[in-house]
Amino acid sequence: MPVLWAAAIAVATLIAGRPGVGAAAYGASAAVYEIGSLICHQFPERSFYFRGAQLPVCARCTGLYAGAAIAAVAAAAVPTGFLRRGVWDRARSWLAIAAAPTAATLAYEWISGVMPSHWIRAAAGFPLGAIVMLIIVAATTVDSAVEVH
Repeated sequence: MPVLWAAAIAVATLIAGRPGVGAAAYGASAAVYEIGSLICHQFPERSFYFRGAQLPVCARCTGLYAGAAIAAVAAAAVPTGFLRRGVWDRARSWLAIAAAPTAATLAYEWISGVMPSHWIRAAAGFPLGAIVMLIIVAATTVDSAVEVH
C-alpha cells in the first residue's frame, strides 16, 4: 500500500503539471490531492514542485512516504524472523532514533523561526517513515495474522 501511495503522489503531480489531460486523469489527480489535504497541510512554501505543479503533500510528508515505500519493498526481501527480532523487539528504540531528525528540524523551526530546506525536511522524515513501516510489517507477519484468526 505505501508503494501505491508514493506512486499516486508522483503520478498525480505529473498529471497536474500537464495541460490538456483528460477528465478521468484530472479527476484521479484531484482525488490524490484531496486525500493529501486530509493528512497534510499542503503549504505551498513547504512543498516540492515538479514541472510547475506542487506535490500533493509537503516535503516532510514526501520523505515520510518515500521512506515507508522503500522500507516496504526492502521488507519483502528480509526474513520475517529478522523483522521480529531486529525491529519489533526493539520498536521503541528504533522509533525514538528515527523520530530524532524530524524532532530536530521541528525544534529548529520553532526556536529559530527559519524553515530548513525542503530536502532537509524530506530527509528528516525518511527514517521515521521507514521505521514505522518496518514496525507495521514486523507486527503483521503471517504468523501474527494466523494468531488473530
